[in-house]
Amino acid sequence: MIISLIVAVSENNVIGRDNDLPWRLPDDMKFFVKTTKGHHILGGRKNFESFGKALPYRTNLLISRNANYSMEGVHTFTEIEEAIEFAKSNDEEELIVIGGGEIYRKLLPLSSKIYLTRIHAHIEGDVYFPKLESGEWEVESKEYHPIDEKHPYAFTIYSLKRTT
Repeated sequence: MIISLIVAVSENNVIGRDNDLPWRLPDDMKFFVKTTKGHHILGGRKNFESFGKALPYRTNLLISRNANYSMEGVHTFTEIEEAIEFAKSNDEEELIVIGGGEIYRKLLPLSSKIYLTRIHAHIEGDVYFPKLESGEWEVESKEYHPIDEKHPYAFTIYSLKRTT
């Protein structure tokens, strides 16, 4: 099983503000749904609370320090390793990490792929994605999206593969 991250990041590495996304990019959301559908997804409690519910057509794995935390349709774990083992035991081929910031920091060293949407703007926020080390990742594919009536920011969706 591989571990992948999926994230939308501004030029200044912001990924969130006030427990929400600080942008609305419908094509990026479509990419997120298409990429994660049918997979086990792993995220932190705040991330799932920002959705307000389990995401459909996925196996939702939530990390919380509170062992008694529960949300309908979500498997809760206090240790990341337990969630990874759960996905492996269900024959998952690609566990996809959906955030937030602390979860990304902890799982970045274990990941071999990143679906990274780079938003071509500096945006204010309070949650950041960790800096990627130069030379550690190579671009497998990229797709540019210009500003239009539904997208206030231009962005590029990259598929990155670990080189080391």
